[in-house]
Amino acid sequence: MLVIRRRAGESFLIGDNIEVEVLDVGTNYVKLGIRAPRTVAILRREMLLTRDQNRAAAQSDSSTLHQAIAKLPKR
Repeated sequence: MLVIRRRAGESFLIGDNIEVEVLDVGTNYVKLGIRAPRTVAILRREMLLTRDQNRAAAQSDSSTLHQAIAKLPKR
C-alpha cells in the first residue's frame, strides 16, 4: 500500500486521468474530491459489500426465503 501525506487543497494523480484532491480534514474524517472519467466506477467499500451481500441473498435457496417471510409478523 502506498501512503501519501496531503493537506487540504493538495491532490495526487492516479494514472493520467484520475485526480484525488483533499478538500477538508477533520478530527475523525477526510473529505476527498475525485475527478475521473465517467467510465470509471468509484464505489465506497461498504456499498460494494452491500451489493455483494444482496446478490448472494438473491441467489440463495428461494424456499429458505419463503420460510423466513412466512415467519414475519402479520400486520
